[in-house]
Amino acid sequence: MQIRDLIPWGNNKGSEIAKSDDGNPVFSLQRDVNRIFEDFWKRFDQPFGAFGRWDTGGPRTDIAETESALEVSVELPGIDQKDVDVSLTDSALTIKGEKKSEQEESKKGYHLLERSYGSFYRSIPLPSGVDTDKAAAQFKNGVLTVTLPKTEEALSRVRKIEVKAT
Repeated sequence: MQIRDLIPWGNNKGSEIAKSDDGNPVFSLQRDVNRIFEDFWKRFDQPFGAFGRWDTGGPRTDIAETESALEVSVELPGIDQKDVDVSLTDSALTIKGEKKSEQEESKKGYHLLERSYGSFYRSIPLPSGVDTDKAAAQFKNGVLTVTLPKTEEALSRVRKIEVKAT
């Protein structure tokens, strides 16, 4: 007997065995191992902490452009205003912060201590024509709103173009 006689996909007789994993302990083991790994990685797709998923890179951010300014809104639930740092250069707006939560409870028969930490860092590139000297930030109900007015030069460069039908 040769080794290829033991491999079900090595000859034509075993091709039905290779296609069907019912009752085959090797295929059942492979399926179970695959399921374990899939279940493990699915945990990382679930919300984590206050900043959404691990793979999102930070809190939810909306950027809107009006006629006179850029408005950046960042959702920061459960974070205090003092834990948020906003900085601005000519080319980027940077928002970073950290949330620390600690709960301690002692009752008869048990002691509970839970800690959770999360930090974020978001750098948003800015277009030319933003007046960084007149930028303003407001924090209300867990939402940080940064308003970046456009420069007078950028506002004067905007012109309407008539669209003609042909």
